[in-house]
Amino acid sequence: MKVLLVEDEEKLADAIKRGLELQGYTVDIVADGAKALTRISLHRSDYDVVVLDLMLPSMDGQEICKQMRAKDITVPILILTARAETETKVQLLSSGADDYLVKPFSFAELNARLQALLRRPSETLPQVLRSGDIELDPRTRRATRGGEEVPLTLKEYGLLEYFMRHPDQVVNREDLLTHLWDFNYAGFSNVVDVHVKNLRRKLDGKDAEGVLETVRGIGYRLRG
Repeated sequence: MKVLLVEDEEKLADAIKRGLELQGYTVDIVADGAKALTRISLHRSDYDVVVLDLMLPSMDGQEICKQMRAKDITVPILILTARAETETKVQLLSSGADDYLVKPFSFAELNARLQALLRRPSETLPQVLRSGDIELDPRTRRATRGGEEVPLTLKEYGLLEYFMRHPDQVVNREDLLTHLWDFNYAGFSNVVDVHVKNLRRKLDGKDAEGVLETVRGIGYRLRG
């Protein structure tokens, strides 16, 4: 899943980013409130959740919440705040935040809150994703085909989840780069092809029918 982290404390932002990436998230950091609102307004479909500090330069987190919801941006928002007063919490939730976390907090709690938010998408999705004889459980990150477990790297898992949330749809390379690699990615251009090739090899095994198609000149499609 892809996270927009809006935090102006550089050390904290870097620590959160490193921790989330170890859990398989892709994380973009923005340190300025107004710039964060612009980013999410222009790229709302790229992010699965926004982790938003309350006190920020140029625009605070509460105002960002209000403006996001006014623009009909439905991406879940988790606020980070040093203020524990009940009134503050009520104001944040009333402004459009989905949840809040009081500083200081443990990384385990942050991760648990994010997992809870990601289980509450705007459209109801099944707990276990299924496509043909492939099953994927986002809670355990376990993938199987024909009942046999398929061992995947974090990026391969991310690709498979994205394909399974868009079954029988042609997904282009740019969509995959945007969703699974961070905003400033400047690596080699065929990185998607390499990971998809590895994923296809693991899914197909020796005897299984190929389900991940290459649509020449466009991208890929997972046949349901």
